[in-house]
Amino acid sequence: MQGKIVKGISGFYYVHVVGTGIYECKAKGAFRNQKIKPLVGDNVEIVVVDEENKKGNVEAILPRKNELIRPAVSNIDMALVIFAAAKPDPNFNLLDRFLCMMEYQKVPVTICFNKCDLIDEAQQKELEDIYRPAGYEVLFTSAKAGINLDVLQELLKGKTTTVAGPSGVGKSSLVNQLQDEICMETGQISQKIERGKHTTRHSEIIPLGDDSYIMDTPGFSSMDMPGFEKEDLWTCYPEFVPHEPYCQFQGCSHISEPRCGVKDALEEGQISRVRYDNYVLLYEEMKQIRKY
Repeated sequence: MQGKIVKGISGFYYVHVVGTGIYECKAKGAFRNQKIKPLVGDNVEIVVVDEENKKGNVEAILPRKNELIRPAVSNIDMALVIFAAAKPDPNFNLLDRFLCMMEYQKVPVTICFNKCDLIDEAQQKELEDIYRPAGYEVLFTSAKAGINLDVLQELLKGKTTTVAGPSGVGKSSLVNQLQDEICMETGQISQKIERGKHTTRHSEIIPLGDDSYIMDTPGFSSMDMPGFEKEDLWTCYPEFVPHEPYCQFQGCSHISEPRCGVKDALEEGQISRVRYDNYVLLYEEMKQIRKY
């Protein structure tokens, strides 16, 4: 029987099998011997040992499409980065951290500004002008007013999506709306895996349909990732990449050097000032971290 690991905690793996439900499984010892750890998001083969109580064993992990370092999950098709359009105002520095981490891990991103009913068209355009030139899809939703939930549902269909974003932006409200709209089975799933109502402490996946899953992950704000150096940072800003060949110096930091293609593009309005200023802040922060 095949399914997807939707939560892992204290050596138990909760596997969702389409049409059957959630099985509480243990991983066989061979994984430990091979130093393989099952991840949330893994597609696995299980053997059922107790159908009545929905218990089984994970026998095999199917090949992974990808494996994220942070959060430690696998087989992700898209990251949905959710921030509030207002109340609170978007923290662009934090948003860029999320975007850089997903770029570094090569996961496609959609930016979702929730609470869009609290801003006008001009404010909406300001947000679009920051992120659309960088190549990101930008979606405006309101969980409260039910705006664009159908568009979001269509976007999530057939994908395993990880949700990222700070607290207080309506992230949980939006995820809960999607569950109510799409999959009534989720209530039983939540009970089975004891899903916390307010705080996400572990990565877990919520099935939204036969082949659609959404993953709520613990919030994070650090840029501390293995192998991620300040010299890599500019590559995580997609709008910088076409202009880098016009830099005079190899290894240009795009901050203090003369004749820099990225800074020229900034002056010409091809790169958002908000994005560039955040790049400089993050670069300096990473520079300081590496000193200690």
